[in-house]
Amino acid sequence: MTSQVHLPGSTLGILGSGQLGRMLALTAKRLGYRVHVFSPERDTPAGQVADLEITADYTDLTALKRFAQGVDVVTIEFENIPVQALAALQQDVPVYPQPPVLEITQHRLREKQFLSDLGIPVVPFVPVNNIQELQAGMAQLGLPAVLKTAGFGYDGKGQVRLETEAQALAAYEAFAGQACVMERFVALEREISVIAARAEDGTFQAYRPVENRHRHHILDFTLAPAQVSEALEAQAIQLTRRILEALNMRGLLCVEFFITQQGELLVNELAPRPHNSGHYTIEAAVCDQFEQQLRVVCGLPLGDPSLRQPAAMANLLGDLWMKGEPDWQTALGLSPVYLHLYGKQEARAGRKMGHLTALGNSVEAAFQLAQQARERLNR
Repeated sequence: MTSQVHLPGSTLGILGSGQLGRMLALTAKRLGYRVHVFSPERDTPAGQVADLEITADYTDLTALKRFAQGVDVVTIEFENIPVQALAALQQDVPVYPQPPVLEITQHRLREKQFLSDLGIPVVPFVPVNNIQELQAGMAQLGLPAVLKTAGFGYDGKGQVRLETEAQALAAYEAFAGQACVMERFVALEREISVIAARAEDGTFQAYRPVENRHRHHILDFTLAPAQVSEALEAQAIQLTRRILEALNMRGLLCVEFFITQQGELLVNELAPRPHNSGHYTIEAAVCDQFEQQLRVVCGLPLGDPSLRQPAAMANLLGDLWMKGEPDWQTALGLSPVYLHLYGKQEARAGRKMGHLTALGNSVEAAFQLAQQARERLNR
């Protein structure tokens, strides 16, 4: 499709309808765009705030055609979408990120091979497609190790830490013949991420690295900015730019990094869309990640990613609802604290229902305020 600028008044199409789509849709509406959402579910977080919610399977070519005819440009809010759906849409409407980007980033083995071929530092890994490769992987990488399904994994899903050969065999059997990746277990000092955008002409803008703290493999807190050296910060941003350029990607990309206990920076995973670790930008950055995604896919000038002040984001999982409705009034008595709820009808343990962002004069002050606000929800 010929590149063009899609100004306010145009219609943005979003594949996927979760909370990332919701926050993107709200941003698009603020800037004067109409929004159509496409996913297999109805009354979704994004669908609740969109102008039109189309409910159909991602493999429904007729529904995809109808969706494409009603929008001016299409983007995604998560990457576990068949690449064929993007390719079909691309016949009628511009799609960003481009299908080849999704083909790489939705598959752990292709992603790691792509990064390794670029010379980007990653955790040592081997492909595992049968028992023989599983055993060879253990011999090469040693134990402990981590076994991950090659496709459709997030929030710790599709991965198991291996301590013994028996555990490895049981884990591989549980994955029922899916293609897998085995990684060496690496002792970490911390985890950080960088979110950046690249326009069609190569213009690049990056948010500063943030620190991510996980609980049960799900992001618990994000602290902005990460307390790392200037050299490491510059290295993380430079690696992110290299990856975007190698993908020839137009869009928004989150690069998740490990920092080892030896201070080495390793790329863990890529996400070609807004990311949970970027939610703090709504209140704390000049241009938040959702507006940046809208700008880049619509061909508008990229926004300023500068941090206004330190911030901390706390995820709100369904566990908070297990003892009844959280105490919103008490938590919101603190300031500056900002609440975002995603419109999900059912609270389940481990399900992301919303988040809190707190601002402060320092990262530590913001973190303490975010902790205090979330603790008040369960009083």
